[in-house]
Amino acid sequence: MQVRVARHAGVCYGVERALELAMEAATSGGTVHTLGPLIHNPQAVAALNERGVEVAERLDEADDGTLVIRSHGVDPAIIEEARAKGLDVVDATCPFVSKAHEAARTLDAEGYTVVIVGEADHPEVEGICAHAGGDAIIVQDPTELPKRWSRRKVGVVVQTTQPLSRLEAVVAAILPRVAELRVFNTICSATTQRQASAEELAAEVDVMVVVGGHNSGNTARLVEICSAVNPRTHHVETAEELEPAWFEGAQLVGVTAGASTPDAQMQGVIDAVESLG
Repeated sequence: MQVRVARHAGVCYGVERALELAMEAATSGGTVHTLGPLIHNPQAVAALNERGVEVAERLDEADDGTLVIRSHGVDPAIIEEARAKGLDVVDATCPFVSKAHEAARTLDAEGYTVVIVGEADHPEVEGICAHAGGDAIIVQDPTELPKRWSRRKVGVVVQTTQPLSRLEAVVAAILPRVAELRVFNTICSATTQRQASAEELAAEVDVMVVVGGHNSGNTARLVEICSAVNPRTHHVETAEELEPAWFEGAQLVGVTAGASTPDAQMQGVIDAVESLG
């Protein structure tokens, strides 16, 4: 049984940067918290905890020391409040997410109704919404769009890990209904590359394995994309979740990983699949 890895897979720049910033904070001494899990990867979060980096689910759980803002970003008011408490704030927001924040601020300031294409309960979308003034419309598909607009000017931004097809569908549905439409394609290049290469590989292999946190939105979308072209697609966090029965009769197995999946975690799954052959 042969294993082939997607051309673009695994940890992206934004996640790698966030992990490095958290590690640097841990080595500087003192108490270190991340506001929520730094990234959506339980194994990486556990590794940080072993280095003394604890997770504060709410700001009032961090009373002193350093607070690391996770890669998904937050409401700017939270950063102001943290600094007012005397915390040393390290902003590990992904640069691509920061661009989405800036786009949302621009649209709101220029009088557009802001539409965010993404998951309403995802921390990244919550942060984008806060930068849009807090009253943005959040949708995942055209059916969720309002029947009437309060303004004839509509602006669109998108969660950085959404598929381009979802953005295109929402934009196409809005365009005939408004006088002015402005679109910021804030999908990050790492997302686009990983989704395209995963779909390409899934169509070529007998079995597809996607590695990443079960709580990771970008990993879940890779699973969705791969499953659409290959029903023998499986999502695992670690090698321990692999089941030999998945690979019965398989000659070629494809492996990819979400942008929040460290290389060592993906390699562990690759090694385990190869050992089954």
